[in-house]
Amino acid sequence: MLYLLYNLALALGFLVTLPYWLLRIAAQGKYRAGLWQKLGFIPAHLRDMRSARVIWVHAVSVGEALAITGLAEQLREAFPEHRVLISTTTATGQQLARSRFGQDNTFVFPLDFPFAIKAYLRALHPELIVLAETEFWPNFLHLSRKGGARIAVVNGRISDRSFPGYMRWRKIMQKVLSNVDLFLAQSETDRQRLIAMGVDQEKVKVSGNLKFDIPAPPALPITNELRAAFHSVSASPIIVAGSTVEGEELLLLNAFRNLQASYPNAVMALAPRHPQRFDAVVRTVKEFGVRLWRRSQWRNEPIGGGIFLLDSIGELGAVYSLADIAFVGGSLVPRGGHNIIEPAKHGVPIVIGTHMENFRDIVAIFKSHDAVRIVGFAELPLIFLELAGNPSEREALGQRALQTVQSQMGATARTVAALKRLLAASPALQSGPAPGNPCHGRS
Repeated sequence: MLYLLYNLALALGFLVTLPYWLLRIAAQGKYRAGLWQKLGFIPAHLRDMRSARVIWVHAVSVGEALAITGLAEQLREAFPEHRVLISTTTATGQQLARSRFGQDNTFVFPLDFPFAIKAYLRALHPELIVLAETEFWPNFLHLSRKGGARIAVVNGRISDRSFPGYMRWRKIMQKVLSNVDLFLAQSETDRQRLIAMGVDQEKVKVSGNLKFDIPAPPALPITNELRAAFHSVSASPIIVAGSTVEGEELLLLNAFRNLQASYPNAVMALAPRHPQRFDAVVRTVKEFGVRLWRRSQWRNEPIGGGIFLLDSIGELGAVYSLADIAFVGGSLVPRGGHNIIEPAKHGVPIVIGTHMENFRDIVAIFKSHDAVRIVGFAELPLIFLELAGNPSEREALGQRALQTVQSQMGATARTVAALKRLLAASPALQSGPAPGNPCHGRS
């Protein structure tokens, strides 16, 4: 009855919102990529999987795809007779997954309609399904379990925002989550919340946060190019404001103007979280009257005394290495914050706002090591000025951030060990590799 009602509600919701989605697709093309895969049409590179033994790893978007990169690689090493496939939900997540794992090993996650889910289960016959963080789709979990797959949730996190909603629907969540064999939570708080939601406590373990194991991004050409552009005019200090959201850029520009009164050659590299906002941010900067360089139009000319807009994808992680001060967005306004581990891996001092609900445990760890500065928007200009004028404190704060990351590493190895134990009892695994199945690697 539960799944019948859910499917009726899902179908009704889809029909009611269909005109909206069609308009979005026609106007922006945002949801066009992978649409047929979402509806259960199997991509050509996955249609002949009869001889393959599959481990299916799902990561919603860029953050989750980054987090499971090391895990996927270690799963390939631990299970060389299996093919490890990666699905994502968002277009940006799919782009990253393809670059990391090859197009032949990636696909778009289907909508939670039975016909779409069953199409993929019939095509892939996964022995193990690994879900990153909180992908609790009722039909997917139910049908995957019914089809014989072992299911694990890794890097599990129950946010402050979502937990009350889960508890209101506890009886339904308990039934849905009973399909999962293993939960590997980021923290003890997440473990306790999963148990409160009705998960058998024997199924829930704490393995740590996979994001601490993500290697620092390699230096990209832009790193040396920007370093030279800053050095040529003695630009200083360099603030890298990453993953900013609507409502934050104006606050950052106000703080930057205040900083320029004492440091006229300061530069702020501004990286909005969502590409569709690049042009709007350009207008905001121009209205503010600050000098602007756009990454997309920049031809390696000197940069000093203004804003460098990083209107590109995939370069922010490398640019953090140039920061005298790193600001991580989504935190000055109530958006839950973004991941502060990336700049910390470069050993740069980190400033965030007070709205970090989605990363509460990570921030708590950094706070306990005095490795981050947390301020409201009114204090932001003051902290920029304080750190700009105190190089030794900047250095110490950045080093504490790096040491904090290093102290928390190891979640990937613990996760792989737990997944090995989960699959050890699998009848499919005990029966040996399927005849004629090759060892699949990265394409």
